[in-house]
Amino acid sequence: MRKHITGFSNPTVKYLRSLRDKKHRKRAGQFLVEGLRLLEDARASGRVPRTLVMAEGREHPLLARLEADVMAAGGEVIATTPDILSKITGKENTQSVAGVFDEWDTSLAQLDRTAAPIWLVAQALRDPGNLGTMLRTCDAVGAGGLILIDDCADPFSAEAVRASMGAVFTVGLAQARWEEFLPWLRAAAGQLVAASLRDAVPYRGAPYQAPCFILVGNESQGLPEDYEMACDLRVTMPMKGRADSLNAAVAGAVLAYEVLAAVDQST
Repeated sequence: MRKHITGFSNPTVKYLRSLRDKKHRKRAGQFLVEGLRLLEDARASGRVPRTLVMAEGREHPLLARLEADVMAAGGEVIATTPDILSKITGKENTQSVAGVFDEWDTSLAQLDRTAAPIWLVAQALRDPGNLGTMLRTCDAVGAGGLILIDDCADPFSAEAVRASMGAVFTVGLAQARWEEFLPWLRAAAGQLVAASLRDAVPYRGAPYQAPCFILVGNESQGLPEDYEMACDLRVTMPMKGRADSLNAAVAGAVLAYEVLAAVDQST
């Protein structure tokens, strides 16, 4: 049965609000997702929220199905006022429903590197919007997933999840330090490709090989030199305007589609 909450000072409300903060998310191992579309994407991919929170009076066939699945999985369904739900999500125009998910294993060990010919790798990516966009790119090109290297934005933040348009639930995701990632990569077949200006060749027609791991650096500083020099291939994209570089997520998308074309042509 639904649990009804009507007070702003309720401990559950305070806990749910705390999940907007990275420190509390990591401590709890849970994260908050707002919006029926994202929750439906999660459900369709086999992930059901541990807790479902909805504004009283909100009715929708998809929401009814989601509520039933949460209850069948032993989860909790909470009905509350729109004002309290807005307090939980931190948004004035809340979408009337939110869910709490358990974070999942994001170690390199859980990845199947043979699952796809293309992977995206981001180093020290700080913008959660860029992170979410790269997850969407992974989904679009059929990549195996996104590997986050060193200190990146939190993939389970509300901003990253929203920017991913649900891809966080459908795309492989791993987090590791560079010194952990490189031995893992070299333990089996895999070409590491970086967007670079150091001894680089044009990105069009470059000798890409599957499985190809496309490495993109930090938005403002790019990749450390030793990271670039550890790559098997460095490619450059022409900049014909006044800007000296592309947005990190855009650069990753451009390279991903070029690699996809090369891989498709070779198979």
